[in-house]
Amino acid sequence: MISNPVSGGIDKSEFIEATALFAAKENLNFILYETSGTNDILKIQELYAAFKPERIIVAGGDGTIKMASEAMEEEDVILGILPAGSANGLAVELNLIKTLDENLIIAFHNNFMEVDMVVINGKRSLHLSDIGLNAELIKNYENSAIHGRWGYALQVFNTLIGKEELFEAIISANNAVIECEAHMIVIANAQKYGTGVVINPHGVLDDGKFELIILKNLDLMVFGKIVSGNMPLDPKEVLIISTDKATIKTNIPVSFQIDGEFCGAETELNIEILSKKTKIAIP
Repeated sequence: MISNPVSGGIDKSEFIEATALFAAKENLNFILYETSGTNDILKIQELYAAFKPERIIVAGGDGTIKMASEAMEEEDVILGILPAGSANGLAVELNLIKTLDENLIIAFHNNFMEVDMVVINGKRSLHLSDIGLNAELIKNYENSAIHGRWGYALQVFNTLIGKEELFEAIISANNAVIECEAHMIVIANAQKYGTGVVINPHGVLDDGKFELIILKNLDLMVFGKIVSGNMPLDPKEVLIISTDKATIKTNIPVSFQIDGEFCGAETELNIEILSKKTKIAIP
């Protein structure tokens, strides 16, 4: 079991105890790894090499799931998800927002999906990444002393108050070049943010493609509704490109996040898809 003790501001002791008990009932040995933020991927790989587990249970949010997936990229093992992050976008996508008991049954049993992985400047993404306003929100959230839903809501307000101007982007994909201005460009393997807002109606986690969603006219009210889950997007304000490889170049450094974790500011993103790289248990 991989548990992130800080994700979502949630105490994980209940998740750990319930998982250990379920494993005992299944006659499985239980090994716990709690992430520290230091060399976690290497330590997870070392544990896997030592014990060769039948299943890896992940208690955390999108970033923790991504870390486990990246660590196990070359291994044939199923990840079982216990949603315990701030937004749990991938769990929403996979219909895993259930009770802990229900999620344990799903996580330990054998129905699974082979999920694609998006590679962005060498970093891995399973769910949704973006540049622009939402990445700025995540940077503010990570720097905040208050985590959980209240901390997230506070940083939505702070991010909207400090909103930057449009950035210019040149996008190369499908043998075409598009120039545009945007507040935000989403790199989407999935359909929904954790709020339930469908940002990418074309998203399929195992189709060998990702989508670029260009949000051109994203005013404060619209962004607030997107991150709070209260509004479908107006198709007239959105351009969607479906592809398996793309490059995005911007005129200024723009905040960038992968699966809910801030990754700095970038002026160029090189993006490609790796098909069916991660097995995740599903209902």
